[in-house]
Amino acid sequence: MDTGKRTLTQDYIGTEARYGARNYRPVPVVVDRALDCLVWDVEGREYVDMMSAYSAVSHGHLHPRLVAAAQRQLQKVAITSRAYHGTTLGPFLHKLCALTSFERALPMNTGAEAVETAIKCARRWGYRVKGVAPGQAEILVARQNFHGRTSTIIGFSSEPDYRDGFGPFAPGFRHFDFGDMDSVRAGASPNTCAVLVEPIQGEAGVVLPPPGFFAQLRQWCTQNNVLLIIDEVQAGLGRTGRWFAFEHEGIRPDALILGKALGGGLLPVSAFLADSAVMNVFDPGSHGSTFGGNALGAAVALEALQVIEDEGLVQRSAELGEYLIARLREVQAAVQPLVRAVRGRGLWVGVDIAPAHASARELVESLAARGVLSKETHETVIRFAPPLTITRALIDRAVDAFLHMALEKRRTFAIKSIATPVPDRATETA
Repeated sequence: MDTGKRTLTQDYIGTEARYGARNYRPVPVVVDRALDCLVWDVEGREYVDMMSAYSAVSHGHLHPRLVAAAQRQLQKVAITSRAYHGTTLGPFLHKLCALTSFERALPMNTGAEAVETAIKCARRWGYRVKGVAPGQAEILVARQNFHGRTSTIIGFSSEPDYRDGFGPFAPGFRHFDFGDMDSVRAGASPNTCAVLVEPIQGEAGVVLPPPGFFAQLRQWCTQNNVLLIIDEVQAGLGRTGRWFAFEHEGIRPDALILGKALGGGLLPVSAFLADSAVMNVFDPGSHGSTFGGNALGAAVALEALQVIEDEGLVQRSAELGEYLIARLREVQAAVQPLVRAVRGRGLWVGVDIAPAHASARELVESLAARGVLSKETHETVIRFAPPLTITRALIDRAVDAFLHMALEKRRTFAIKSIATPVPDRATETA
């Protein structure tokens, strides 16, 4: 019976709605605490986290080794700016370069900042090394890309909602179709200095490249003296069952962008990596960040890399990713035609929903009511990207909830279809 009393959930959501900008549309769950792969809301309800903050919580919530590393550093020093040297940045950069096989790394905070760093590096390399005329450098980007939300980055997005009302935008970007080498060639010009591309298009719906595309792109970039810059802010650090998603393609990029999981789910930490021949276009004063490479962030990020290694989280992602995809394909077969496709690599999966039957947002909210946290993209795809510490039992719990919810939605749709018969066209014509 409705007592007329507001719940804690309604109170917190109402306060956000009253005082916050309306630039997000969260799933109506108010998270109070979390541990590893489980989350509890303010009413005490338990959820399986199948999103891990868009891969930022790949280690699980509040991993004890990462919390301990943060606490140790907080007893010493947190931030001094890059005006001085410190004891944590060097070891962190050394470890990161060793893992990636790049010679140098430039630390930043958010993924978007690392992408902006890559853009600046590519342009200066184009002018100083390739010999592009001043002010004419161009970067090729894929349609349906997502590299962040700064004004420069949304300027080369092909998503109208990201661009609407925010122009004018910076020139110097040309588009190609993801996975289409003919489109790459058509978009290029003598002023092309770089290709900036995700190895898997996450925001577009976890879209994988066709076999052989990246090998051809790598060859084309080499032949045309163009930098290949791969954005692995979401895909990197074990998410796809390899340390880096480009390893699935058997290539090595000229530069790499990392973020999200690099901060261990505690802090924003990102990095742009390249060999000296590319990175040395930066000199003192040409780029920087007050918080980028701070002592606390570097200490946590170093431990985050070590945890992935020590706990075998990359292999775990590969093995449990296969299991998650297989189970979701069982659901697809059981609820046809509600689910049109299941695609992914490692613990990063997109479930494509037939819009005639339901919206992805509707299903995401229904899943949350059943104790599973996920998130939609473009109203047609549900993304599943749990922490790499997920167990088979928790995967089963989440997928079983999805199956039962999907069966219920399919039955509801079938009943509605029967209740609303299709008009007899012959009778209408007569």
